[in-house]
Amino acid sequence: MRENPTIEEQVEQLKEYLGCPCTYYPPSNDCQLMGSDFYQARARGKKEGFVPMLVAVDELLLECFELNGEDKSAEQARQELLSAPLESGEEFLQQWLREIKEDLEEDEPGYWEQLMGEVSDGEGIDCFLSLRDFNGKKTVPVVLAEIPVKNPWEVFAYLPFGGWNECPTNEEHMAVAKYWFEKYGAVPALMTHDVLEYGLPTVYGIPREQALDLALEQYAYCNDIVDQGVGTVGALAGGLAKSSYWYFWWD
Repeated sequence: MRENPTIEEQVEQLKEYLGCPCTYYPPSNDCQLMGSDFYQARARGKKEGFVPMLVAVDELLLECFELNGEDKSAEQARQELLSAPLESGEEFLQQWLREIKEDLEEDEPGYWEQLMGEVSDGEGIDCFLSLRDFNGKKTVPVVLAEIPVKNPWEVFAYLPFGGWNECPTNEEHMAVAKYWFEKYGAVPALMTHDVLEYGLPTVYGIPREQALDLALEQYAYCNDIVDQGVGTVGALAGGLAKSSYWYFWWD
């Protein structure tokens, strides 16, 4: 990749890398068309055998894709991920949660209870949070990609993401995504270089009695959404009970 490629060049690089039908949406003041096309693609994908993903045209994300496959072709890397047996996403989450709790209790006794907090009303998420720029005025450049996989968790074979800082590896993302799809119907839907967003099949969120368990799982998966976000696991739980989208961000 040459230095300082234009947005148009990055779009072409992303399309070439993915090798699947893609629609580019340049920055605009309105994201309604993009959202409408995404949900139409989701319905169409169930019949035609693909999973739609909104992928930010992001130079850092392109570099991440290239680094993940630098010692093999993209197709070889994809096939290896798709053919490898998945471990249990639930067990990953429970293991990470145990490790976090043990570390916190060792470093700062009593902090875990403070971190849990009370389950509050919270703030629900009813749209994709990463479609607009920092000013909130225009959408970021985005490609709607029709990823040619049967199952939603398999999109990570085409969109290698993670393995840096506290972000899970591709294989771990796949395992967790499979678990959350089977339990909640949640599907990966949007990706930038440091954000992953999921969509739910219902606008009503999840049952409130499941919210705290899910919040603990999400905290294990992505500490930053609490530590640098809502503040407590209880606040996250309150929001999840009203959210039709899930947001994850790794610093």
